[in-house]
Amino acid sequence: MNDMIYYLSLWLFRLQDTIVNAVAEKKELAEASLGDQFRSWLTEKGMTENYASILEIIISLTAILILCIIANFITKKLLIAIISRLVRKSKTKWDDILLEKKVFNRVAHFAPAIVIYYLVEYSLAGHPDWISVIQAGTYIYMIIVTLLVLDSFINALHGIYQTLEISKDRSIKGYIQVVKIIIYFIGIILILSILLNKEVGYFFTGLGALAAVLMLVFKDSILGLVGGIQLSANDMVRPGDWITMPKFHADGTVTEITLNTVKVQNWDKTISMIPTYAMVSDSFSNWRGMEESGGRRIRRSINIDMKSVRFLDDQMINKFKKTHLLTDYIESKLEEVKKYNTEKNIDESVAINGRRMTNLGTFRKYLEAYLHYNENIHEGMTFLVRHLQPGETGLPIEVYVFSKVQAWAKYEEIQADIFDHIIAIIPEFELKVFQNPTGDDFRSLAGH
Repeated sequence: MNDMIYYLSLWLFRLQDTIVNAVAEKKELAEASLGDQFRSWLTEKGMTENYASILEIIISLTAILILCIIANFITKKLLIAIISRLVRKSKTKWDDILLEKKVFNRVAHFAPAIVIYYLVEYSLAGHPDWISVIQAGTYIYMIIVTLLVLDSFINALHGIYQTLEISKDRSIKGYIQVVKIIIYFIGIILILSILLNKEVGYFFTGLGALAAVLMLVFKDSILGLVGGIQLSANDMVRPGDWITMPKFHADGTVTEITLNTVKVQNWDKTISMIPTYAMVSDSFSNWRGMEESGGRRIRRSINIDMKSVRFLDDQMINKFKKTHLLTDYIESKLEEVKKYNTEKNIDESVAINGRRMTNLGTFRKYLEAYLHYNENIHEGMTFLVRHLQPGETGLPIEVYVFSKVQAWAKYEEIQADIFDHIIAIIPEFELKVFQNPTGDDFRSLAGH
């Protein structure tokens, strides 16, 4: 056993010297074969040729494995640690992102592969079959590592892009996914060419015949790519936009735009996944314009019972003169009506003659004054208090204004406060709100 350990150590040192000399002097592979010497030594010690060959392969692979472990340790524990310290001390952010996405860590995986690639020919020179199998495995391993490195690097580039101001308006995650698909597709082709021992061109030639199948398999991805380009080019939707799309039960904020889906977090905290191409083919509402305008629309109506509409009498006029928001309106309107009736020589003893003020018109003016007085209402945007088409449910009086506040909860509070006041103030104008009769109404009539 001691002789075996001694010879193994000696073999490792001689292997290193032989490799250095072979590389320097460009010797032929056979000149650097230590395996033959080791196998001859074993046979001289009385071991059969087959067992000596097997033991040679085991020891050679063990030696390569040990060197791989050493190379991996040096790159992972020493070089990566040094790089990490340098990155953390630097003032730039892009190298921190490269470190965070583990680009350097994945590059370090090349070290063991390089050791295997360059040592296997010298350590197993007498076993060409083993060399071809191990080198093929090494090629596949290096392709996989390359794919992982490129994946991390692309993720890092995306992370760097997200630190830029333009990333808030333009999402490139869909394009990132397309690039990854292409890279992994090429990687799979390369791996298949190694496993099947075929030229790469052989596979690309066969892709023409499989075009229809590929179109079917990648249909959603192709549609998503086209849809994503249209969404981005036309600035139809961005991450952070509030959108509503009833077809997909979506009503909330866009959190992510990918190659195949647009992720929306609804206000009830559920998640809706919308196909990217559906954002182009179907209709949806984007509330970004509202958010950028500085206001949020309040559009709500209340139905007035038309039987309660009438002219103002002197008692009501005197009452409204004392109302802070109506004083100026009542005085100016009375003067305007009196001047008109005088100029037209109107007989005011008949109610339908000339012009008169109504409780409904005065109510509308009160609402206008009340909303102008409300500091939460945006004065620079559309401002209406209007009649809508009368119907069987009464005469709708619509408030169409914009709130300065856009936050949902506060906006609803402002809107509720306005209509709380409107409903409470209607009886002061001797108006009635129209609503369908309830059981209490029927019982009240029965009691009479």
